[in-house]
Amino acid sequence: MNEWRFLLAPRWAGYLALTVIFAIACSALGTWQLNRRAEALAEVARIDANYDAAPIPLAEALPDPAEFDVDQRWQVVAISGEYLPAEEVVVRNRPMGGSTGFQVITPFQLDDGTVFMVDRGWIAQNSDGRPSEIPAPPAGEVEVTARLKAGEGRIEGRTSTGIEFATIDLDELAERVGEPAYTGAYGILVQSGDDAGEPPLAAPRPERDEGPHLSYALQWYVFALLAFIGLAWAANQERKGLAEASGQSEASPRAPKRPKPQSKGGEDADYEDQVLDRR
Repeated sequence: MNEWRFLLAPRWAGYLALTVIFAIACSALGTWQLNRRAEALAEVARIDANYDAAPIPLAEALPDPAEFDVDQRWQVVAISGEYLPAEEVVVRNRPMGGSTGFQVITPFQLDDGTVFMVDRGWIAQNSDGRPSEIPAPPAGEVEVTARLKAGEGRIEGRTSTGIEFATIDLDELAERVGEPAYTGAYGILVQSGDDAGEPPLAAPRPERDEGPHLSYALQWYVFALLAFIGLAWAANQERKGLAEASGQSEASPRAPKRPKPQSKGGEDADYEDQVLDRR
């Protein structure tokens, strides 16, 4: 074990500390990726369970207008009442198909007088960056279906200007309407047939994709393991270098055998044989 005593030096304690810190950071990033994958899988499960389900009455789905459970995302609800076009707004900076435009949010007054916000779809912006022409919603009493989604809240520093909103802020929309309103969720209008191809355009179906989070997580865990492997390799290299410097390398060659000197008696016998041969 003496050949490993150099590991007790303070610098190797520092190397070990840095390796541990690096491994902890990699493990934390790997865990974060696994958590993101779990969230993606939960969203895929919600899409599978809710997106194409049969509609249920809005009052049954949201008995409390101010509450909303994340597992209700994409749930299809049926509503009956009439649109309030005078209170219609647009939400800016909404991309679709490589272009930027606006989401059209039209308050919908239910039969019981409560207002529910409906996202009727996307419209393009004109050359001035303003909303293009907004088709009017159907007039009078109508029955429609929509998919639930949570409101977006308010972003600090971004405010509404006229009918242009920065986000789908349900509280601000409720204040604008001035009637009892649903503030826990709004509905994305379900469009079909010819309506789906006309502005406002329906939002595309969300993708069932868990993403590359699992492979990223495994990569981070491998990096953590490689850090310790690299530290062990560096320690072994230094051990070999110290052993060679001290003449104690593990594979030192054997010293060659020296030839055995002949005895003096053997030399005398050879000399006597030469004399006899001459005679």
